[in-house]
Amino acid sequence: MNAVNVETPRRRFPLRLHTAALAEAENRWTLRRWFTVGATLAAVLSLVAVGLGAWAITRIGDARDDLYDLVAPAVTAGQNLNAALLDQETGVRGFTTSTNDVFLQPYTLGREAEQAAAAQLRPLDASFPETDIVTDLDAVEAASDTWRRAYAEPTIAAARAEAPLPDPEQGRQLFDRVRGASQDLQDTLQVQRLAARSALDASITFVAVVGITIVVLAAVFLLLASLGLRNVVLRPLRHLAAQTREVVAGDVDAQVLGSGPREIVSLGADVEAMRAHIQREVDQLQVTNAKLDEQARDLERSNRDLEQFAYVASHDLQEPLRKVSSFCQLLQRRYGGQLDDRADQYIGFAVDGAQRMQALINDLLSFSRVGRTTTGFEQVDLGVVARTAVTQLSAAVEDVGGEIVLPADLPTVTGDPGLLQALLFNLFGNGLKFHREGIPPVVRLSAVDRGDEWEIAVSDNGIGIEPEFVDKIFVIFQRLHGRDVYAGTGIGLALAKKIVEFHGGRIWVDHGLEGEPGTTFRVTLPTTQPAQSTPHDPAPAADVPLVKEPST
Repeated sequence: MNAVNVETPRRRFPLRLHTAALAEAENRWTLRRWFTVGATLAAVLSLVAVGLGAWAITRIGDARDDLYDLVAPAVTAGQNLNAALLDQETGVRGFTTSTNDVFLQPYTLGREAEQAAAAQLRPLDASFPETDIVTDLDAVEAASDTWRRAYAEPTIAAARAEAPLPDPEQGRQLFDRVRGASQDLQDTLQVQRLAARSALDASITFVAVVGITIVVLAAVFLLLASLGLRNVVLRPLRHLAAQTREVVAGDVDAQVLGSGPREIVSLGADVEAMRAHIQREVDQLQVTNAKLDEQARDLERSNRDLEQFAYVASHDLQEPLRKVSSFCQLLQRRYGGQLDDRADQYIGFAVDGAQRMQALINDLLSFSRVGRTTTGFEQVDLGVVARTAVTQLSAAVEDVGGEIVLPADLPTVTGDPGLLQALLFNLFGNGLKFHREGIPPVVRLSAVDRGDEWEIAVSDNGIGIEPEFVDKIFVIFQRLHGRDVYAGTGIGLALAKKIVEFHGGRIWVDHGLEGEPGTTFRVTLPTTQPAQSTPHDPAPAADVPLVKEPST
């Protein structure tokens, strides 16, 4: 029974099956837009942070400059001015007690220091617009000039002349005015110093607040970014992956819907389209498998019929054939030479045809039995198998005066010893049969380890095979020569190929070097035999040997 070829129709993959989801996805933001908004917000926050930081640093720098470059020099100059006035008063009082000019030096140096301090304070007045340092300085200088003109200079002159000194009480009162004006100037400068210090402290506090604000904003942004990434990207992807895993687990009816940005929704729609496509394919495959199961049952019935036919062919069909052959041979022996030549020829044709028919049936049965079972697989020593095959061919070797050369060591492989013996028997027999006229045939066997397989080579020095006929010789009943030239049924090499393929190997013809006579058959046998099924063989053919006469 011929197997029916059931071909599942191929469909083009639908690109836009989930139309509603895709249409809804068009209204959603894309991942690019989400990332663009996030990047823009991060850039704005970064610019704001940089601006606030720069402003805070500028403020603290300005406050520091005001305090150390303006206020501090003004306060120092005011203190120097006050010290210079006190030195003058001390010098006058010391000179009055002793008219030594050494005691008058503080007065002289004090006047110079007063002028220097005043010269340093006047330019700084413009830096403090909210105060009037020059007015206070003018009051100090006016009071000191009055004190010097009304009391200090006359007192110094009287001391030099040893005349009566001016009233000390008048000098004290005048200097108290100087001291009061100087204190007012010091108070004004102290107010400016405190204000500058407060401004510096405020700037430092502002820098700290800006830093904390930047850190808080960065933390809030990172938190919002992580929440957005989880809600916008990760959660929809996890949801889509969970739905996809349900389909992969076998629930092809589970619907897959994407959520979130447009790309994820579109991806979900494409996965849903693929799921729907797979579901239809699964339904179609189920229908196809049901048909294949039915056809397998039909093939099983057909195989049982073929096995029954083989049983009939090996017993019932051969019984009348053996009877015809036997009686034809009896006719040939009893009446040979008693009839005319044409009758003897007819009887010879009948005997030959019956014998060839019996050989052909036996060969076909041997060919059909190869691959029916692997129960005979075992560790086979190719050396023992090869020597047995040579023994079976000893008569043929003697008839042609040939030789079969075996190597000292041959590998052990896994297989059926009877089939491997039939394989070598056919290959050796071919090398002996197809020899050149007048040249004794020499058949050589060799084996090479190729790692995961053994390569067996059977070479001869015979007539060889033309390259165009290499594929033809392994086809059953294909002959390159007539039966009158080389006997045989044309099944030998086809049987050899089937045996090799049954053992998981390959067989081919290697022509070798151009110009050298003969043929080399190469066979590969795996080092580890793959597991094969063991079909039931209910009715093995009786009296059908596997080792047959080699032929092409």
